[in-house]
Amino acid sequence: MYRRGKNRWLKHFDFMMLDILCLEFAFMAACMARNGLEWPFKNDSYAKLGIVILLLHVCVVFFLDSYKNVVKRGYLNEIQSVVKHNTTVLCATFVYLFVTKETATYSRIIISLMWGIGCCVMIAARLAWKRVVRMQIRKGKKKRTVLVVSESCSIDQIIETFQKQHYENFIISGIVVSDQDMTEQRIKSVPVVAAKNTVLKYVKENVIDEVFLALPEDEPYAELLINHFINMGVTVHIQLAAYGKNIENKVIEHFGGYTVLSMGTKFASDWQLMMKRAMDIAGALAGLVLTGVIFVIFAPVIYRESPGPVFFAQERVGRNGRTFRLYKFRSMYPDAEARKQELLEQNKVNGLMFKMDDDPRIIPVGRFMRKRSLDEFPQFWNVLKGDMSLVGTRPPTVDEYEQYELHHKMRLAAKPGITGMWQVSGRSNIVDFEEVVALDAKYISEWDLGLDLKILWKTLKVLAKGEGAV
Repeated sequence: MYRRGKNRWLKHFDFMMLDILCLEFAFMAACMARNGLEWPFKNDSYAKLGIVILLLHVCVVFFLDSYKNVVKRGYLNEIQSVVKHNTTVLCATFVYLFVTKETATYSRIIISLMWGIGCCVMIAARLAWKRVVRMQIRKGKKKRTVLVVSESCSIDQIIETFQKQHYENFIISGIVVSDQDMTEQRIKSVPVVAAKNTVLKYVKENVIDEVFLALPEDEPYAELLINHFINMGVTVHIQLAAYGKNIENKVIEHFGGYTVLSMGTKFASDWQLMMKRAMDIAGALAGLVLTGVIFVIFAPVIYRESPGPVFFAQERVGRNGRTFRLYKFRSMYPDAEARKQELLEQNKVNGLMFKMDDDPRIIPVGRFMRKRSLDEFPQFWNVLKGDMSLVGTRPPTVDEYEQYELHHKMRLAAKPGITGMWQVSGRSNIVDFEEVVALDAKYISEWDLGLDLKILWKTLKVLAKGEGAV
């Protein structure tokens, strides 16, 4: 699932809120400097003016595009931007007072002081916050990983252009040269990770969020690659060309200094993803409270029936191949993983998952917990951390993932979830892995917030009945 580039004012919402705090602080400081240490908003007129200044600030941000390249620009440019912004707000304030015939109500000294204090405070705050943002960007922990595919004649220029984008939220993880096998070489310090005939295998086995494709329009190989990448859930950015005529989700945007045609399985707006994350956090906090209750009730029983840790942690594969530790209440004996090999012949799922009826590795209380999915509750910690979502696709184990075919990776195009479409469509009664993949692909391609709410409601009904549990 691809997050489209934000509008500039929304992209820098943090700077807009920071400036609001600075302006309101400057307004209050100016009032106190002029009228003494009295809370300025006790006066209804000045409380009204404080709100007007806030609204004028937002309007100036929108019309002047005040945050264009805010993270990239230097100190002098930032000072000029702040002075220009505050001067515009000051002029707009005087125009408002003139139009509303309220110039006599307010002290011009206060408004002028607000401008001076606001400039000083806002410059200091912006420079300090830019330092924090730049440090976060350089750490790159949450950056998208991008694979560049191009011909040898243009690859140097493309990488150089990308490397000039110092504060973009992506990193070039590797290069594929389409007309030569340059594997294991480096171009401008970026490794060539695959050749034309191995690129699909590389994308399947590694964490790749997006692909930047720069190939000639008459190259039939490009169309083939695009279709494979889309089917794997990877977003594709191409220089404007005639590719992807049969692909529905296409948008034109700027990416790494280029104007590209971006294609993917599903595009999500910033607002949608923000609301999904807010829903995840709220649900995770409520779920962790219930997890604590379940721990108090079941932890002694688990330990009595099978001495050992109460919690079970396992390496799982999440969005686009990233690994994380998934947590559960332990419902099996401690040697369950070691005994799995001897039980593979009884696997009821046709494909790359393991499920069996009457699994002898499950402890007695574990059967009850699994039927009601109580063992899954510690995963709310994974949701709070951001490894998972309330609704998504179930994360495979590492050994399952290593056996995936190309189209199976589509399951990993979205953040994994505690519940999902295949769980509420049959849960463990579905025994064909390809059907699981199809349901997960359907969820990703049709996703919206309403679908998440619908799946959560169905999950509650399925759990209440204990349907399809193993």
